[in-house]
Amino acid sequence: MSASGLRIGFMGTPDFALVALKALVEAGENVVCVYSQPPRPKGRGHLVQKSPVQNYAEAKNIPVFTPKSLKEPNAQAEFANHDLDVAIVAAYGLILPEAVLSAPKYGCLNIHGSLLPRWRGAAPIQYAIWKGDEETGVTIMQMEKGLDTGPMILKKSVPITETSTATQLHDKLAGIGADLALEALNILAKNGQFNTEVQDDGASTYASMLKKSDGIIDWQQSAAQISAQVRALNPWPGVWTNANGIRVKILSVRVCKNETGELFAAGTLVDKSGLVACGLGKDLLQLELIQPEGKKPMDITAAINGGYLAIGDRLGMELEAGK
Repeated sequence: MSASGLRIGFMGTPDFALVALKALVEAGENVVCVYSQPPRPKGRGHLVQKSPVQNYAEAKNIPVFTPKSLKEPNAQAEFANHDLDVAIVAAYGLILPEAVLSAPKYGCLNIHGSLLPRWRGAAPIQYAIWKGDEETGVTIMQMEKGLDTGPMILKKSVPITETSTATQLHDKLAGIGADLALEALNILAKNGQFNTEVQDDGASTYASMLKKSDGIIDWQQSAAQISAQVRALNPWPGVWTNANGIRVKILSVRVCKNETGELFAAGTLVDKSGLVACGLGKDLLQLELIQPEGKKPMDITAAINGGYLAIGDRLGMELEAGK
């Protein structure tokens, strides 16, 4: 018998979900089926690739199912035939109809990378950093028809610092989510039910799916806001500006105080150390690592020496002019 004695289905696709699946398998849980997004073309060669979750499940000889949709009666019947006690869902990427949500004896539990009801939606980790939150975390919730609206079972918070990046936070929250999923299964095995907390819909915020235009820097923002954007939106969609007609990715920055008292126009490269004026010119952002279009990442010294940037340049001017 497995650790909890439950028949478990797992539904997930990317690396965030893989951490939880590995934890369930390594804990000896009885994962009888795995659902993941269908293989898709990826990378420059557009080679069709299976998801991280599918690759791992197949290596562990767990049956994998990759329907394009769960809205079809046949797909729903196939899911019901697994006779699950519970399904664990993490970054799956498909909408679960009510027939799927209600098929397992105890329903479907979602591992969500935020402190619900804050940042429901597709990109909670990035939004928490981008919008200046001081903390985030993971919520285990009972799924229902609404998007991330179901009653909450377990929560754990982590601080967001001035240097936290989406990549760092992703890895930390993935581990926490795996631990909480196991804890939830133990509670279910012991008690046969959960003590849940209803979400306050009035306090909810929504983290919509990220798009490329989210990465454009508005130098009228404060240095702290731009720093948060850089830390939140790398590696995707990436953060960038224009410099003399060339798109330049901004990979790493640091907020600095303007100790000179001199005011500069927003977006001005102030000196050779890479300081750029932000907002009303009262604060400065130091560029540490950038990537001019078609080139490898480089530090600010190499960028200036290579002629990609020059002191006095106004970054983003072409964007402001609508070019």
